[in-house]
Amino acid sequence: MAHNIADLFEHAVDVAPANPALKVGDRVVDYAELEADANRLAHYLQSQGVGVGDHVAIYAKNSVEHVVAVLAVAKIRAVSINVNYRYVEGELNYLFDNADVVAVVHERTYAPLVAACWPRHDKLTTAVVVPDALEPDDRSDVSSYGGVLWEDALAGQSDARDFGERSPDDIHIIYTGGTTGFPKGVMWRHEDFWRVLGGGIDFYTGALLEEFDQSRQATDPRMVTFPLSPLMHGGAQAGLLMHLFAGHLTVLEPKFDPVRTWEIIEREKVQLIFMTGDAMARPLIEAYEAHGGYDCQNLIAISSSAAIFSKPVKERWMAAFPNSIFTDSVGATETGFTGMGMQDKDNISTDGPVIGLGPGSVVIDEDNRILDPETHVGSIGRLARGGSVPVGYYKDPAKSAATFLVIDGARYSVPGDFARIEEGGRVTLLGRGSNCVNTGGEKVYPEEVEMAIKGHPAVYDTLVVGVPDEKYGQAVAAVVELREGETLELDDLRTFLRSHLSGYKLPRSLTVVDRIPRNATGKAQYPAAKELALAGFAGTAATVDSTSV
Repeated sequence: MAHNIADLFEHAVDVAPANPALKVGDRVVDYAELEADANRLAHYLQSQGVGVGDHVAIYAKNSVEHVVAVLAVAKIRAVSINVNYRYVEGELNYLFDNADVVAVVHERTYAPLVAACWPRHDKLTTAVVVPDALEPDDRSDVSSYGGVLWEDALAGQSDARDFGERSPDDIHIIYTGGTTGFPKGVMWRHEDFWRVLGGGIDFYTGALLEEFDQSRQATDPRMVTFPLSPLMHGGAQAGLLMHLFAGHLTVLEPKFDPVRTWEIIEREKVQLIFMTGDAMARPLIEAYEAHGGYDCQNLIAISSSAAIFSKPVKERWMAAFPNSIFTDSVGATETGFTGMGMQDKDNISTDGPVIGLGPGSVVIDEDNRILDPETHVGSIGRLARGGSVPVGYYKDPAKSAATFLVIDGARYSVPGDFARIEEGGRVTLLGRGSNCVNTGGEKVYPEEVEMAIKGHPAVYDTLVVGVPDEKYGQAVAAVVELREGETLELDDLRTFLRSHLSGYKLPRSLTVVDRIPRNATGKAQYPAAKELALAGFAGTAATVDSTSV
């Protein structure tokens, strides 16, 4: 046996085959059924020549078939490649090429894009076509590239588990969201992925779990969990796998809808939800308040990651669910889990998520020295993680060398997130260094300013970027989406922010937009926000004189 994603899932199947594993809409699939379909798809892929180390793209919204595909690929020691289903043709071509994809499992509604890309990729020879989760009657043509429908691919295939021994060194790739450039494939050993993202380490104590520890829980009282983000996002995929390893029931939805989410939480007695900061938390709490409150007393744990969960939104959630546990989880595709913070309604940070450092997590200075959290309170450095870290970026040795550093003989992942050391071994996450605004030699971390701006009653969402400035090099620029019917002037915003931020951190331009650019998982799209800010800066030039900061 190995610390391998497929093995860990199979352990849960063996312990509790009749446990419900997934629920999507009215469809419920137990562990034995999920296993059988994964084995059938795995055998089909093998029959098409897909083997150990080959890359299989999964291009679908949340569905049972999506989960089957992830498991099937792992079973034959191939490598699944997560695909953003919002990609346009150029982006899809980039991913198919960069990831050296040999097969794709895709929803039928994406057939026109697959057909357009297919001739450009000689390695791509197999396509399995899944019914669309939102448009099951879609009949898009798949014949031009030899696409095989899901039911035809699985028909007649063995459901036996006869795939041979696997290795903890098998590779699992997660492509980044591409918030600051082209997405990059982060290569994880299966064991390392399990350790930091699949529950293989106790997140609180740092104790290493044994191979069968999670599957033994499958006969215990089980949780009903609901990851709200798309499975194409590494965090949602990791949460799903962690709970599959333990025999829990995971509820999935192909599209985020706030009202439907509450209806599901109420009906299914969901106990744990994962969401992506304010992008999901704000519309959810507004739908909850507008309804007058759903019966969601089973909801005991509310976890946010990957984006800001701001103070004003948190306060509304905590008022609605005073007995629930709220956590901010911090990590990255390149690090996995780096820390978690329990949220106290009386001490919510306005700067950024405040977390306790997780196992192997440290803060390093600009000279790559590890800072002692007891003697460097108030110091700012880069958040890093040692121990179980990725192998590197796929086909990018230069970027790998810049991100995965050897410090004092140990290997660390340092993706560029900055943090400030606080009392008690905790840190405040300030944001990605690549987005840092350098204004007159002072560093301004966008997420800190965004948190403060979100406290303004007229603001619905915001991103902060740097724009060129003749005197200071860069100026802080705010791109803001307002609440319906609201207006906001730059001077009013700056006046509001003066009690929260130092003068040099105040925005010197304000661009109001219809919608803040975010990807499907809610992650900020800073390049797009910068284009909007520059357009506003050059157009209306809603700026203030630099001497007034």
